[in-house]
Amino acid sequence: VAKHPEIKALMKPDHNLIWVVVLMVLAQLTAFYLVKDLDWKWVVFWAYVFGSCISHSMTLAIHEISHNSAFGNSKAMWNRWFGIFANLPLGLPYSISFKRYHMDHHRYLGGDGIDVDIPTNFEGWFFCTRFRKFIWIVLQPFFYAIRPLCINPKPITRLEIINLLAQLSFDVVIYYLWGAKSIFYMLAGSVLGLGLHPISGHFIAEHYMFLKGHETYSYYGPLNLLTFNVGYHNEHHDFPNIPGKSLPLVKKIAAEYYDNLPQYNSWIRVLYDFVMDDTISPYSRMKRQLKGEVKQD
Repeated sequence: VAKHPEIKALMKPDHNLIWVVVLMVLAQLTAFYLVKDLDWKWVVFWAYVFGSCISHSMTLAIHEISHNSAFGNSKAMWNRWFGIFANLPLGLPYSISFKRYHMDHHRYLGGDGIDVDIPTNFEGWFFCTRFRKFIWIVLQPFFYAIRPLCINPKPITRLEIINLLAQLSFDVVIYYLWGAKSIFYMLAGSVLGLGLHPISGHFIAEHYMFLKGHETYSYYGPLNLLTFNVGYHNEHHDFPNIPGKSLPLVKKIAAEYYDNLPQYNSWIRVLYDFVMDDTISPYSRMKRQLKGEVKQD
């Protein structure tokens, strides 16, 4: 920032995010209606081909919202309510809890017992062969859901209860209006989209040490168009208060800091290399023993 003070001008909310999220919710509502009378094989097909992409993209919209990118830091609660709204087409409550744990990930990256992005010892020990690593990728959404309860359980907050009740109410309404196939499409899309899916390569690409000494990597491929530029991950960790829309400008302005860092151009290749490289496993993460006072959300 001292060398490139113009970066400060990018530290502002992205109001376009609001309209993108609204359109994504409407797209999924339309899909819920369209699949209600399809054969089950087509429900499964569209859940993977379309629903999974929207669902995973929405989790990354929620990631943006967790950083107050929709309404800005001055309207933090507006972002929380909007996150609950964005959560609706995913089928399972996610937004409020994600915000609490994700802030820890930024403050204490790799912090043992704090950063729940770090796999458990069981994951590292058991998922160590090629076949088991493949299964681990398929089951990623379940590990991300269960891991916080094992590593760093937190008291349930009022907003998390509201998130849960809003989600359950939405799911009941969808079931009442359009039936089981719409509910299946919604839930299957979320599970499939966060598991064995090209976009899911970002889970591994971001912080797994394929090269020793480099714990955070950026991806500059086309899937950033669907993921709010989450691939610009070094840039995001340097400037978490800059919306994803503006991260390519950060890279352009401060190119000398980013161009020579290890980077990816294919998340599919990341998934393949993770499974096939016998030197890489869920253990391939930097873990730190934190010292001093730890302040959690």
